[in-house]
Amino acid sequence: MTSKLAALTHIEKIALGLRDPAHALIKNVLLMSNISTQTLQVAMRQLTQYGRVALHFHPDRLDSRGLKVVDGLIKDGHYKSQFETHISNGQLSPELGGPRDHWENQLFGQCYSGIKHRPKYGALDLGLCALGPAPRFGSCYFVTRPQILSRCTFSYMDSYRLPKEKGTINCFDAVLAALLSESFERHYALGITGLKPSLLIDHLVTELADSLEGRFKRQPSCNLDHYIEAQIHGEVSLDDDIDMLVADPSFKQTQVGESLQALCDEYDIQLAWHGGYQLSLDAVPSDFRGANMPNVAHAVAQEQLINAAIIGEAAYALCKQPTSWSERSSHAKKIQDLKLLWHVLVKYGAIPLD
Repeated sequence: MTSKLAALTHIEKIALGLRDPAHALIKNVLLMSNISTQTLQVAMRQLTQYGRVALHFHPDRLDSRGLKVVDGLIKDGHYKSQFETHISNGQLSPELGGPRDHWENQLFGQCYSGIKHRPKYGALDLGLCALGPAPRFGSCYFVTRPQILSRCTFSYMDSYRLPKEKGTINCFDAVLAALLSESFERHYALGITGLKPSLLIDHLVTELADSLEGRFKRQPSCNLDHYIEAQIHGEVSLDDDIDMLVADPSFKQTQVGESLQALCDEYDIQLAWHGGYQLSLDAVPSDFRGANMPNVAHAVAQEQLINAAIIGEAAYALCKQPTSWSERSSHAKKIQDLKLLWHVLVKYGAIPLD
């Protein structure tokens, strides 16, 4: 049995064990929300047919070869895991025996043993926000074709927490129950305020089929932590698996922007631009991601502003600086500070006025 099939089988077995309590919870939410079982069934058929996965990335970071991510993608033609690129916008631990290796072994039942063929991490994309379902992991994102869902596993929220709610697209009950429960209890889910169950189900039924274009009609959210993580098992081919690249407009008319266009031309991918976020220096808080964030922002800002490209330029310059062994700790902290500054931008930034 291949690692891909073993991982899918392992998660589906767990999901089947969660099905009965999930069904009970779903039934109660449907009853309280005046949603018929038939409508939910239609929504799930739409999800299976039109659901996608978003793969977020920063195009201007450097991989283990010294290539910018976007240039590495052009060269390789595949979206790779951090075990191969040695970069991550979450927790970086691209080594066997490290934290990611440990929790992947727990999550997938010890079916991944080497560096290659590791799962690629994204988020289930329902087209609810132009910035994507998990912008904390990158200013740009690929949108996959729906066919990729058949080789995905899912968890409700980030897998590093080893959440109980897991599934596959064919056994999605536990994840759906968690989603409907949060939507019912909080009228909030997936980073969207006011998203109660009836609105969520109606979106799946009536708007998911148009999610590639429909996302750009929606107000952006400042979502950092609320998403359904998707783990893609097997290769992610830019030729075969990707429909669209949604990019940050701060890269327009830059070398990175030219490379993004070249990537889309090479692999016949539709290129779109979301509204982008920017933040003025006086709006950078000192009580979110650490008291040092205003100082970090001040050090990298251009014309009193920060955006994705400006943070990326600072990260690029930092990675190009030679460091001695004694400087490594300080260097790593500066890289981490820029990662946290991106979180600040997502949380507090706004689309620039024309």
